[in-house]
Amino acid sequence: MSATLELVCVAETDAHEGPVYAPDEDALYFTTLPRGLRVDVRRLDLVSGEIETVRADANMANGMALASDGQLVVCEQGTCDTPARISVLDPATGASETLVDSWRGLPLNSPNDVVTAADGAIWFTDPSYGFLQGFRPAPRLGDYVYRHDPATGRTEVVADSFDKPNGLAFSPDGRVLYVGDSGANHEPGTYDPQRPHRIVAFDVRRGRRLDNARLFAVIAPGFPDGIKVGAEGRVYSSAFGGVQIFEPSGELTGEIDLPGAVNFALGPDGALFIATDAAIWSAKGA
Repeated sequence: MSATLELVCVAETDAHEGPVYAPDEDALYFTTLPRGLRVDVRRLDLVSGEIETVRADANMANGMALASDGQLVVCEQGTCDTPARISVLDPATGASETLVDSWRGLPLNSPNDVVTAADGAIWFTDPSYGFLQGFRPAPRLGDYVYRHDPATGRTEVVADSFDKPNGLAFSPDGRVLYVGDSGANHEPGTYDPQRPHRIVAFDVRRGRRLDNARLFAVIAPGFPDGIKVGAEGRVYSSAFGGVQIFEPSGELTGEIDLPGAVNFALGPDGALFIATDAAIWSAKGA
């Protein structure tokens, strides 16, 4: 099934992860397709179409989120020589600082995706993809989902039952957290349907604990990478054929036919900005 919408190529560029829509700037921030061990953080002005590099060689940066103060929260996967971390990046200056780089004294694996909650807490996934793809040391922690409280500096494991936790997103009221498990993809380019390729929903208790884990959807063909939730509660997930659209009940009700879709951002008037490695597309009416 296909959603009724208009697909427009916004820019031909090597957009891989992110992207993040900044409404005050009418701009998109995104991380580029890895070239060796180089990934840049870039900004696309949606009015002029100009693209500029905000931070070059950004430590294998992957998913990003927008903080309430306009700064970017970045998942830096790290390398064998540089630590993985969650950082805060000032888009105006390109300066960054570490928020989280370890748990109980052990280094993070390779943070993949991140969301900021209404209370300012930062939730992120930390699968061991960096090791599996050959650019990080062997993991010393499990493939966990974390919550970090910037006010206290405390970082907690909130979920430990995933094969490869990947994208994550809150429901509009913040009471449900959706987490994708892309365990079906381990080595680069592999797909094992016997491993997880699903989205799990959790109830969020008191803003910090996860409860009542339940299967929300199985993504097929493919596996969930990017996940976003719209204002009406619809859940968008990447899949092999593009972006699958689910009602809050878990019913699949539409699909955006765009092979190569990796991750995306919600923009104004219901627009979805989709990164496909070679371009950024706008899907309106989704």
